[in-house]
Amino acid sequence: MRPPLALVVAVTNTPVLGYVVLLLWLVVLFYVLGNTTAEYFCPSVEGLSRVLKLSPTIAGTTLLPLGNGANDVFSSIISFTRSSDGDVGLNSVLGGAFFISCFVVGIVSISVSSRGIKVDESSFIRDVLFFLFTLCCLLVINVVGEVKVWFALCFVSIYFLYIAVVSIMQLYYSKDERVVNPPIIDELGETRIPLLGFIDEEKGKGGFQVLDQKSKMGLQGLVLYIIELPLYLPRRLTIPVVSEEKWSKPFAIASSTLAPILLATLWNTQGQNNNFKTSLVIYLSAIFLGIILGILALIFTKSSTPPTRFLLPWLAGCFLMSIIWTYIIVEELVSLLVAFGNILGISPSILGLTVLAWGNSVGDLISNLAMALKGGADGAQVAMSGCYAGPLFNTLVGLGLSLVFAAWKEYPSGYVISGNSDLYETVGFLMMGLLWALVILPKRNMEIDKFLGVGLLAIYFCFLSLRLVKGVGLLKL
Repeated sequence: MRPPLALVVAVTNTPVLGYVVLLLWLVVLFYVLGNTTAEYFCPSVEGLSRVLKLSPTIAGTTLLPLGNGANDVFSSIISFTRSSDGDVGLNSVLGGAFFISCFVVGIVSISVSSRGIKVDESSFIRDVLFFLFTLCCLLVINVVGEVKVWFALCFVSIYFLYIAVVSIMQLYYSKDERVVNPPIIDELGETRIPLLGFIDEEKGKGGFQVLDQKSKMGLQGLVLYIIELPLYLPRRLTIPVVSEEKWSKPFAIASSTLAPILLATLWNTQGQNNNFKTSLVIYLSAIFLGIILGILALIFTKSSTPPTRFLLPWLAGCFLMSIIWTYIIVEELVSLLVAFGNILGISPSILGLTVLAWGNSVGDLISNLAMALKGGADGAQVAMSGCYAGPLFNTLVGLGLSLVFAAWKEYPSGYVISGNSDLYETVGFLMMGLLWALVILPKRNMEIDKFLGVGLLAIYFCFLSLRLVKGVGLLKL
């Protein structure tokens, strides 16, 4: 029995209380997920791109989209590999893509319609055509009903083809004096605000300096601090951070020491065939490694400033541990949504299509809308590019890696896809939104206006109404 279900059973005499607790836990998970992405994962990704000296185009189509779409990618992977219901991850990614490419684009178009802003035609057509081709491949997968490892790898490789096309176009445009279209998502890593991540700046600069702030807080601030501390400390004690504003040598030593132990704990709890002797060896090895890393951090770091040499291991550690925490949170989040579906009699796929998709994508709405309103023509271009390039990454890499792992687990046979007619509806409406934009924008001289936005919103709400009506049993097709 999953923990959420066990909780409801425990409070069966007061089911309303159980539902309230589960709902609060859902909100907490979304908050911690978004905050982990904003405060740890994205900075490590941006730092790695600088240290590795990646070109803006390559960084904008590899590391930065991974930071922006980490929630969707891990939701999909967890659903396919750790959950018994892959529909949650599938619908989360497709639901998020639909929400961004229809709802967010619609809101952005309506908001800037009076400014007469135009977007670059070649970039827009490239993104939409790649997205349509990706959706056609998904339809083929659903029709065949089975995915082999080689086909899943080919599906992921579409994104590498996309990177190549973006790079070639960027080289071509760089010959011009002024490039009309900024390269896809080069700036999105700086403009996206993951879910609820903007609420919290992790309470000040540097690790233990946080603890000194309680003397400056009022009663309300102190209560919020106490509530947030259990969510903040476990991550801060296991994720190495080397940014100037958050540097703390005590936390650096603690995270270097405890990170291997957390990895060992996760490995032992996930492994199904580990005996006591194997688990003990793993724990002892992790403790030994943690002590060595802690001593190295103690000797080679300063209290006043973060390290300036050997940044790559620190950033790689932050990147890895951020992924681990995202994995842990998303695994619980997916199981909680499945539990909600079982408790309320709602298909988990619908919850993935709505609650999980909205939760993972609301940051795109906030950041892209803010960028379009405040960034002028260039800001609107970046926002529109992100509304197509981001979901394309999530679909190809998120779903693609999920299918690779799932198919590899079943090798030499393939991973069986449950033939679900709902997938045809989702992909069909998503294609309808893409085709609407592909037809309307060139006809209106690439100017984003209310006509485009209202049409996209109408398509999204028609789809959402149909799925909700079917979900509650009022309509059977």
